[in-house]
Amino acid sequence: MPKFEAGKFDVIVVGAGHAGVEAALAAAKMGAKTLALTINLDMIAFMPCNPSIGGPAKGIVVREIDALGGAMGRVIDKTHIQMRMLNTGKGPAVRALRAQADKVLYQQEMKRLLEEQENLTIHQAVVEDLIVENDEIVGLTTQVGAVYRAKTVVITAGTFLRGEIIIGDLKYSSGPNNQQPSIKLADSIRDLGFDLVRFKTGTPPRVNSKTIDYSKTEIQPGDDVPRAFSFDTTEFIMDQLPCWLTYTSEYTHQIINDNLHLSPMYSGMIKGTGPRYCPSIEDKVVRFSDKPRHQIFLEPEGRNTREVYVQGLSTSLPEHVQRQLIASVPGLENAEMMRAGYAIEYDAMVPTQLWPTLETKKVKNLYTAGQINGTSGYEEAAGQGLMAGINAGLRALNKEEKVLSRSDAYIGVLIDDLVTKGTNEPYRLLTSRAEYRLLLRHDNADLRLLEVGYEIGLVPETRYNKFLEKKKRIEDELVRLRSIMIKPNETTQSLIRSVDGSELKDGIRAADLLKRTEMNYDLVAQLSPSEVELTLEDKEQVEIQVKYEGYIEKSLQQVEKLKKMEDKKIPENIDYNAINGIATEAKHKLMEVRPLSIAQASRISGVNPADISILLIYIEQGKIAKITV
Repeated sequence: MPKFEAGKFDVIVVGAGHAGVEAALAAAKMGAKTLALTINLDMIAFMPCNPSIGGPAKGIVVREIDALGGAMGRVIDKTHIQMRMLNTGKGPAVRALRAQADKVLYQQEMKRLLEEQENLTIHQAVVEDLIVENDEIVGLTTQVGAVYRAKTVVITAGTFLRGEIIIGDLKYSSGPNNQQPSIKLADSIRDLGFDLVRFKTGTPPRVNSKTIDYSKTEIQPGDDVPRAFSFDTTEFIMDQLPCWLTYTSEYTHQIINDNLHLSPMYSGMIKGTGPRYCPSIEDKVVRFSDKPRHQIFLEPEGRNTREVYVQGLSTSLPEHVQRQLIASVPGLENAEMMRAGYAIEYDAMVPTQLWPTLETKKVKNLYTAGQINGTSGYEEAAGQGLMAGINAGLRALNKEEKVLSRSDAYIGVLIDDLVTKGTNEPYRLLTSRAEYRLLLRHDNADLRLLEVGYEIGLVPETRYNKFLEKKKRIEDELVRLRSIMIKPNETTQSLIRSVDGSELKDGIRAADLLKRTEMNYDLVAQLSPSEVELTLEDKEQVEIQVKYEGYIEKSLQQVEKLKKMEDKKIPENIDYNAINGIATEAKHKLMEVRPLSIAQASRISGVNPADISILLIYIEQGKIAKITV
């Protein structure tokens, strides 16, 4: 195939899934001339698996994306069919929003955003080869021989790299949902010397809602109060569709056990490592054999389709067995299967080959983001895509790149985990992975990150000014509550008695009264109303900051200690083999990851506190030999 020059850009983004769209939009918004290449324009931001956005930890990531100026939150707010706040009975650190998406509307809205974005060109093409000169990316070549040149390139190939779909003993080359896979790009990446691993994920069958007996299931409605991911959303969708809950039966488990020999998971056909936190139904039945049943959620895929996603029944068993499984679930006895479930194997990068900016260590100006980095989930992909797009854009515009720390955002936790610890299975973000989760809440994502988005150029002036007004209202109200005294008069005592609280013996500051378990902001405001009108979000923020003040302060002190460790930089290209006393395993891991700070080095698996102490001494004494480059 003859080659031809097709154009020059600041940034090229390969792929337009959830990582790709955020990367492309971010770079273009920042003023970089950007090209987004995708195998199929009709599959932009497609949801090949569950039709939902958010959930524990993931929902907070979506809020962070929105605060930074990303698109996912705004798009799901416009296109969801149901919205629920999870863990409302627990503390603010684990509350998270989850939305059921209209898959088609979500795709259409995201595609519209890309098409209307200035500085962004979208083109359907299959990328086959990366052009690298002197260990620096300078462009790429497509299937038809088009050569595109760029200052930086972001690869967001998802699960398309040498993708293979598996159903029973059937195995064929394919991307998700029977899309064209990316074979030669995977070869090009491997030829550049990158280490790739083989991962696996899967999806359940879809059934026709007309054939479901909902009387045998439990309704799962959305919240009846307005909810939104984006801080800018003012119009709310209240006409929601319910989901439904049912369970597997003893017969379901018997079918699985009787047909395990036909499961690619157990026959040896599947070689890739699957996600531990999202197992197939075969895996659940085998691993949790003591459980008589497992939850199955029936989730509509949109307002204008009859397809229902059978969450909890992910499987790669042969299709005839899948039909039996569906019929064994209460409510699905006569359900018509519209699409079979399948497993998909694909190539992924070993993420320790990346800097915290998501630039590759081997090839300068080449970035990767999303499932190619070993993650699972749309939200993890979008968060990485946003940061990769930001950094690729900043590099192309000759500006300093941006790295979020573990105390800044869940996105920071996600990326640090990947590049520092790596992953031996598809990585899923969990609240337990964040040591500062009380600081990284759903409610305060804008207070943490919106200023960053503004400085980068993704948040417009009008939105930033509105944010500053909100911030001032909250700060002023906190000062007021901490200075005003509430007297133990009859009005006060009566209000406290009405909520079964202990009466006051002396005067008390309004903030201290609010700290009481039985009190909330509105109750305290009855005794001492604010002269400034506060929004519901303002009130929530004030209440959380007052009630959790002690815990938040402790977390902030820990963050300060971490920053001191982050400030202790490790010289580039140091020779760890020349440092006596560091364990052999630690030397190997340090050479592999090449941490930028003592803090990052201390988080590497296999590097112990004793190794860190020796490393600190050598750095402070300036004794470290450097690798000859």
